[in-house]
Amino acid sequence: MQIHLFCVGRLKAGPERELVGRYLDRLAKTGPQCGITFGGVTEIVESRAQSAEARKAEESARCTELLAEPRTALLLFDERGKNLSSRQFAAQIGDLRDQGIQKLFAAIGGPDGHDQRLAQDARMNVSLGKLTWPHQIARVLVAEQLYRASAILNNHPYHRD
Repeated sequence: MQIHLFCVGRLKAGPERELVGRYLDRLAKTGPQCGITFGGVTEIVESRAQSAEARKAEESARCTELLAEPRTALLLFDERGKNLSSRQFAAQIGDLRDQGIQKLFAAIGGPDGHDQRLAQDARMNVSLGKLTWPHQIARVLVAEQLYRASAILNNHPYHRD
């Protein structure tokens, strides 16, 4: 299964970008051992629409376009999502892989979040907790958890309970 990161907003040069790169590089190197490859990052510019609902709809439409291929699934990071442990998260990633999903888009929304229709289309809807995180930090957290999931699926000692 190939994992792609879809992000509303651009990550500028700096320590956050370096840290995201480090975790995604680790994912690319360790993922194939458990049947996961890294397909890259798609960044879109935040919508300039007048209302929050219109901005969410426009940004979500761009994500929906990527889901048109068969055996493609969406993993949505959303404040209304489930609060999972790292092992539960890894198990769900492994289940999608085992169900024959070929592409998994992990989506991080913009400042207004995701459109509700996109949330309904998601195979996984995961929360990063009740705290509000800046986009840069959310991207670091997601990259690290994707790498951690591959480490767990590989029985690598990176994750400790």
